[in-house]
Amino acid sequence: MLPSAARIALACLDLTSLGDADTPAIVAALARRAHTPYGAPVAVCVHPELIFAARLSLMREGIAHVRVATAINFPEGALDEAHCVAQTRRAIAVGADEIELVFPWRAFLAGEKRAAKALVERVKAHCTKAELKVVLPGTAFANADDLHEAAMLAIKAGADFLQTATGSTGAALCMASPAIISAIRATTRPIGLKIAGGFSTLAEMHACITLASELYGRDRVVPARFRLGAETLSDELLTALAADPVDES
Repeated sequence: MLPSAARIALACLDLTSLGDADTPAIVAALARRAHTPYGAPVAVCVHPELIFAARLSLMREGIAHVRVATAINFPEGALDEAHCVAQTRRAIAVGADEIELVFPWRAFLAGEKRAAKALVERVKAHCTKAELKVVLPGTAFANADDLHEAAMLAIKAGADFLQTATGSTGAALCMASPAIISAIRATTRPIGLKIAGGFSTLAEMHACITLASELYGRDRVVPARFRLGAETLSDELLTALAADPVDES
Protein backbone atom coordinates (compact mmCIF):
# COMPACT_ATOMS: atom_id res chain seq x y z
CA MET A 1 0.00 0.00 0.00
CA LEU A 2 1.49 3.31 -1.08
CA PRO A 3 1.12 6.34 1.18
CA SER A 4 -1.11 9.16 0.00
CA ALA A 5 0.42 12.31 -1.46
CA ALA A 6 -0.62 14.18 1.70
CA ARG A 7 1.18 11.66 3.92
CA ILE A 8 4.30 11.86 1.75
CA ALA A 9 4.14 15.65 1.93
CA LEU A 10 3.99 15.67 5.73
CA ALA A 11 6.79 13.13 6.07
CA CYS A 12 9.01 15.15 3.69
CA LEU A 13 8.08 18.59 5.01
CA ASP A 14 10.67 21.03 6.32
CA LEU A 15 8.58 23.32 8.52
CA THR A 16 10.34 26.67 8.27
CA SER A 17 10.39 30.02 10.04
CA LEU A 18 13.04 32.51 8.91
CA GLY A 19 11.40 35.81 9.79
CA ASP A 20 13.51 38.82 10.69
CA ALA A 21 11.78 39.10 14.06
CA ASP A 22 11.77 35.41 15.02
CA THR A 23 12.18 34.65 18.71
CA PRO A 24 12.34 31.51 20.88
CA ALA A 25 8.58 31.90 21.41
CA ILE A 26 7.97 31.78 17.67
CA VAL A 27 10.19 28.72 17.41
CA ALA A 28 8.24 27.06 20.24
CA ALA A 29 5.03 27.69 18.28
CA LEU A 30 6.68 26.14 15.22
CA ALA A 31 7.47 23.02 17.25
CA ARG A 32 3.85 22.82 18.39
CA ARG A 33 2.74 22.94 14.75
CA ALA A 34 5.15 20.10 14.03
CA HIS A 35 3.36 17.86 16.55
CA THR A 36 0.34 16.61 14.57
CA PRO A 37 -2.07 13.67 14.95
CA TYR A 38 -0.65 12.21 11.72
CA GLY A 39 3.03 12.35 12.54
CA ALA A 40 5.65 15.06 12.33
CA PRO A 41 7.55 16.73 9.53
CA VAL A 42 11.08 15.55 8.97
CA ALA A 43 12.64 18.87 10.03
CA VAL A 44 12.15 22.39 11.26
CA CYS A 45 14.33 25.13 9.80
CA VAL A 46 15.24 28.21 11.85
CA HIS A 47 17.85 30.94 12.03
CA PRO A 48 21.25 29.82 13.42
CA GLU A 49 20.79 31.69 16.70
CA LEU A 50 17.54 29.78 17.36
CA ILE A 51 18.81 26.24 16.82
CA PHE A 52 19.10 25.47 20.54
CA ALA A 53 15.63 26.89 21.18
CA ALA A 54 14.26 24.67 18.42
CA ARG A 55 15.93 21.59 19.86
CA LEU A 56 14.50 22.29 23.33
CA SER A 57 11.03 23.01 21.96
CA LEU A 58 10.96 19.76 19.99
CA MET A 59 11.99 17.85 23.11
CA ARG A 60 9.18 19.48 25.10
CA GLU A 61 6.71 18.43 22.39
CA GLY A 62 7.93 14.83 22.58
CA ILE A 63 9.20 14.86 18.99
CA ALA A 64 12.93 15.09 19.58
CA HIS A 65 13.51 12.92 16.50
CA VAL A 66 12.55 15.86 14.24
CA ARG A 67 15.68 17.25 12.64
CA VAL A 68 16.82 20.84 13.03
CA ALA A 69 17.96 22.68 9.91
CA THR A 70 19.34 26.17 9.63
CA ALA A 71 19.95 28.70 6.86
CA ILE A 72 23.52 29.83 6.26
CA ASN A 73 24.52 32.80 4.08
CA PHE A 74 20.84 33.75 4.09
CA PRO A 75 19.39 35.58 2.31
CA GLU A 76 22.15 37.39 0.43
CA GLY A 77 24.18 34.45 -0.90
CA ALA A 78 27.41 36.41 -0.51
CA LEU A 79 30.90 35.19 -1.33
CA ASP A 80 32.19 35.31 2.25
CA GLU A 81 33.86 32.01 2.94
CA ALA A 82 35.07 32.82 6.45
CA HIS A 83 31.61 33.97 7.55
CA CYS A 84 29.88 30.91 6.09
CA VAL A 85 32.35 28.53 7.70
CA ALA A 86 31.99 30.27 11.07
CA GLN A 87 28.18 30.12 10.84
CA THR A 88 28.32 26.45 9.95
CA ARG A 89 30.68 25.51 12.77
CA ARG A 90 28.56 27.32 15.36
CA ALA A 91 25.35 25.83 14.00
CA ILE A 92 26.62 22.28 14.19
CA ALA A 93 28.11 22.85 17.63
CA VAL A 94 24.67 23.77 19.03
CA GLY A 95 22.82 20.91 17.38
CA ALA A 96 22.03 21.57 13.70
CA ASP A 97 21.39 18.40 11.71
CA GLU A 98 21.16 20.11 8.34
CA ILE A 99 22.84 23.15 6.83
CA GLU A 100 21.00 25.06 4.09
CA LEU A 101 23.69 27.11 2.35
CA VAL A 102 22.58 29.83 -0.04
CA PHE A 103 24.81 29.42 -3.08
CA PRO A 104 26.98 32.50 -3.87
CA TRP A 105 25.14 33.05 -7.11
CA ARG A 106 26.23 36.62 -7.76
CA ALA A 107 29.89 35.62 -7.64
CA PHE A 108 29.19 32.60 -9.84
CA LEU A 109 27.43 34.70 -12.47
CA ALA A 110 30.26 37.24 -12.32
CA GLY A 111 32.70 34.52 -13.35
CA GLU A 112 34.08 33.67 -9.89
CA LYS A 113 33.13 30.03 -10.28
CA ARG A 114 36.17 28.56 -8.58
CA ALA A 115 35.62 30.77 -5.56
CA ALA A 116 31.94 29.80 -5.44
CA LYS A 117 32.85 26.12 -5.54
CA ALA A 118 35.54 26.60 -2.90
CA LEU A 119 33.00 28.17 -0.53
CA VAL A 120 30.68 25.16 -0.85
CA GLU A 121 33.62 22.79 -0.38
CA ARG A 122 34.76 24.56 2.77
CA VAL A 123 31.29 24.48 4.29
CA LYS A 124 30.90 20.81 3.35
CA ALA A 125 34.21 20.03 5.07
CA HIS A 126 32.62 21.10 8.36
CA CYS A 127 29.42 19.11 7.80
CA THR A 128 30.77 15.82 9.12
CA LYS A 129 27.74 15.61 11.43
CA ALA A 130 25.21 17.36 9.21
CA GLU A 131 23.74 17.15 5.73
CA LEU A 132 24.41 19.99 3.33
CA LYS A 133 21.63 21.45 1.22
CA VAL A 134 22.77 24.00 -1.35
CA VAL A 135 20.10 26.57 -2.15
CA LEU A 136 20.00 27.64 -5.80
CA PRO A 137 17.73 30.67 -6.33
CA GLY A 138 16.49 29.76 -9.80
CA THR A 139 14.96 33.18 -10.44
CA ALA A 140 18.43 34.71 -10.12
CA PHE A 141 19.76 32.82 -13.13
CA ALA A 142 19.11 34.28 -16.57
CA ASN A 143 19.02 30.91 -18.30
CA ALA A 144 18.73 27.22 -17.56
CA ASP A 145 22.30 26.50 -18.67
CA ASP A 146 23.72 28.71 -15.93
CA LEU A 147 21.45 27.11 -13.35
CA HIS A 148 22.44 23.62 -14.50
CA GLU A 149 26.13 24.53 -14.32
CA ALA A 150 25.72 25.93 -10.82
CA ALA A 151 23.87 22.77 -9.76
CA MET A 152 26.64 20.57 -11.14
CA LEU A 153 29.25 22.69 -9.38
CA ALA A 154 27.36 22.35 -6.07
CA ILE A 155 27.20 18.57 -6.48
CA LYS A 156 30.92 18.35 -7.25
CA ALA A 157 31.61 20.48 -4.18
CA GLY A 158 29.80 17.98 -1.95
CA ALA A 159 26.12 18.98 -1.72
CA ASP A 160 23.83 16.28 -0.32
CA PHE A 161 20.69 18.10 -1.52
CA LEU A 162 19.98 20.71 -4.14
CA GLN A 163 17.28 23.14 -3.12
CA THR A 164 15.21 25.59 -5.10
CA ALA A 165 14.59 28.97 -3.52
CA THR A 166 11.28 30.72 -2.98
CA GLY A 167 9.50 31.73 -6.17
CA SER A 168 6.16 33.19 -7.12
CA THR A 169 4.19 29.95 -7.07
CA GLY A 170 4.75 26.27 -6.45
CA ALA A 171 3.98 25.60 -10.11
CA ALA A 172 6.68 28.06 -11.13
CA LEU A 173 9.14 26.27 -8.90
CA CYS A 174 8.30 22.95 -10.53
CA MET A 175 8.86 24.53 -13.93
CA ALA A 176 12.18 26.03 -12.76
CA SER A 177 13.62 22.78 -11.49
CA PRO A 178 14.37 20.76 -14.70
CA ALA A 179 17.87 22.26 -14.84
CA ILE A 180 18.47 21.14 -11.26
CA ILE A 181 16.88 17.74 -11.85
CA SER A 182 19.01 17.15 -14.94
CA ALA A 183 22.10 17.78 -12.78
CA ILE A 184 20.88 15.23 -10.23
CA ARG A 185 20.31 12.70 -13.01
CA ALA A 186 23.80 13.33 -14.38
CA THR A 187 25.60 12.14 -11.24
CA THR A 188 26.03 8.63 -9.87
CA ARG A 189 26.11 9.90 -6.27
CA PRO A 190 22.69 10.00 -4.56
CA ILE A 191 21.57 13.64 -4.40
CA GLY A 192 18.36 14.82 -2.77
CA LEU A 193 15.98 17.48 -4.04
CA LYS A 194 14.15 20.12 -2.01
CA ILE A 195 11.50 22.31 -3.61
CA ALA A 196 10.89 25.26 -1.32
CA GLY A 197 8.46 28.11 -1.02
CA GLY A 198 5.79 29.73 -3.10
CA PHE A 199 3.12 27.06 -2.81
CA SER A 200 -0.43 28.36 -2.90
CA THR A 201 -2.43 25.14 -3.41
CA LEU A 202 -2.23 21.47 -2.50
CA ALA A 203 -2.40 20.71 -6.23
CA GLU A 204 0.92 22.51 -6.73
CA MET A 205 2.45 20.55 -3.89
CA HIS A 206 1.09 17.31 -5.39
CA ALA A 207 2.69 18.25 -8.73
CA CYS A 208 6.06 18.52 -7.04
CA ILE A 209 5.62 15.09 -5.42
CA THR A 210 4.80 13.71 -8.88
CA LEU A 211 8.00 15.31 -10.17
CA ALA A 212 9.98 13.63 -7.39
CA SER A 213 8.29 10.30 -8.17
CA GLU A 214 9.48 10.58 -11.77
CA LEU A 215 13.00 11.35 -10.56
CA TYR A 216 13.38 8.72 -7.83
CA GLY A 217 10.44 6.31 -8.17
CA ARG A 218 7.27 6.61 -6.06
CA ASP A 219 8.51 4.23 -3.35
CA ARG A 220 11.70 6.30 -2.96
CA VAL A 221 10.06 9.66 -2.38
CA VAL A 222 11.26 9.70 1.22
CA PRO A 223 12.86 12.36 3.43
CA ALA A 224 16.36 11.07 2.69
CA ARG A 225 15.84 12.05 -0.95
CA PHE A 226 13.04 14.59 -1.14
CA ARG A 227 11.91 17.63 0.84
CA LEU A 228 9.14 20.17 0.55
CA GLY A 229 9.23 23.70 1.91
CA ALA A 230 5.46 24.19 1.91
CA GLU A 231 4.77 25.32 5.47
CA THR A 232 2.13 27.82 4.33
CA LEU A 233 -0.05 24.84 3.42
CA SER A 234 0.45 22.91 6.65
CA ASP A 235 -3.12 23.52 7.84
CA GLU A 236 -4.58 22.47 4.48
CA LEU A 237 -2.33 19.42 4.57
CA LEU A 238 -3.72 18.34 7.94
CA THR A 239 -7.26 18.78 6.61
CA ALA A 240 -6.39 16.56 3.64
CA LEU A 241 -4.94 13.91 5.94
CA ALA A 242 -8.05 13.92 8.10
CA ALA A 243 -10.29 13.46 5.06
CA ASP A 244 -8.22 10.90 3.16
CA PRO A 245 -5.25 9.67 5.20
CA VAL A 246 -4.31 6.65 3.07
CA ASP A 247 -4.17 6.00 -0.66
CA GLU A 248 -5.55 2.52 -1.27
CA SER A 249 -4.18 2.32 -4.82
